[in-house]
Amino acid sequence: MDRSAFLKRLAEYGGLARDTLLEHLPDGEPRAHLYQPMREFCARSGKGLRPALLIATCRAFGGQLEDALTSAAALELLHNAFLIHDDIQDQSESRRGVPCLHAELGAPLAINAGDAMMASAFRLLRRNVADLGPETAWRVFDEFDHLVAESLEGQAIELGWIRDNDLSVGPSDYLRMTLKKTCWYSFIHPCRIGALIARPDGVRLDDFDSFGFLLGAAFQIRDDVLNLTGSRERYGKEIFGDIYEGKRTLMLTRLAGLVDQSDRERLSRLLALPRSRRSEADVAWVFGAMKRHDCVAYAHNAAASLVDGARTAFHSAFAEASGEDRDFVAHCLDFMTERDD
Repeated sequence: MDRSAFLKRLAEYGGLARDTLLEHLPDGEPRAHLYQPMREFCARSGKGLRPALLIATCRAFGGQLEDALTSAAALELLHNAFLIHDDIQDQSESRRGVPCLHAELGAPLAINAGDAMMASAFRLLRRNVADLGPETAWRVFDEFDHLVAESLEGQAIELGWIRDNDLSVGPSDYLRMTLKKTCWYSFIHPCRIGALIARPDGVRLDDFDSFGFLLGAAFQIRDDVLNLTGSRERYGKEIFGDIYEGKRTLMLTRLAGLVDQSDRERLSRLLALPRSRRSEADVAWVFGAMKRHDCVAYAHNAAASLVDGARTAFHSAFAEASGEDRDFVAHCLDFMTERDD
C-alpha cells in the first residue's frame, strides 16, 4: 500500500467513526453550553488514527466494518475527551489550529464537555450488546475499562513529574509513562478490540501488546520532536509547548542527564517557574541546550529503533491477518517514519 492509498483509507475510516459518534451525540438542550461545543469539537477532529487502526485490524482478521463502528466511534469520542482535559491540565493555547476549548468556553464548561464525552462514549458501547452479543460486548467493555485506567495513571505520572519538578526521570521512566498514557489507548487496545470483534475466540490478544507499545512509543517520541521542530500551521498545536509546560519528554530527560551542574541548576530553576513566567528566552535556551547535546537526534534514533522493533512484532501479531487492511496496519510503521507535520 502506498502513502496516498494509506491516507485515503485513514480518512475513510476516521470519517466513518466521526460520523457515527456525531450521529449518536445528543443535540438538545443545553445546546449552547454543552452539546453544540461537543459536536463542533468532534467534527474538527484529527486524522482518526485510533479508530482507523481498530477498524482495519477487525477487517484484517475477517470481521465486518459494521461490527467495529460502534467501538471505533466510542474510542474517538474518548480521545476527544482526553484532549480537552489534557489542554486544560497543560495550559495549552491551541488545538487543531484553533484556540483550545477552554480558551473559547472557559475551563469549567470545557471540563464539563469533556466529562460528557466520556459518559457518552461508554453509553455508546451499550450498543455492542445487541450488535456483538453480551459476552463479546462485555469483553470489549473490559478493554475500554483497562485503557481508561492506564491512560489516567500515565497522565498522573507525567503531571506529577511536572508538579514535583523531577529531573531524575530517565528514558525508561519516560517509556513506562508513554506505555500508560499513549500506547494502551492509541495502539494496543485498538488492535486488541478490532481483533476481538472479528474473532472472539480465535486470536491471542496479548500478541498485540508488544507491537502496540513499540509503535506507540515511536509515535509519541515523533510527536514530541515535532513539538520542537514542526511548524505551527502544519503541527496544529503550540510549537515549544512541551518546554513551556515542563513536560519530561525523551529530549528533556536526556538533557537533564547530560548537562553540567550549573546548567542543571538553571534548568531546574526555569522548570520550577509557573508556565506564565517562562519567557521565550528561557525556552530558547532549553531548546539550544537540547541541540548542543544532540537530544533531538537521540530522540530520532530512538524512534527509528522502536519502529524497527515494531516491524518484527507486527509479523507475529498479524500472522493470521490478510488483505488490504493488514497492509494498512503495516503502513502505519512507514507513517511513523514519514510523519513530518
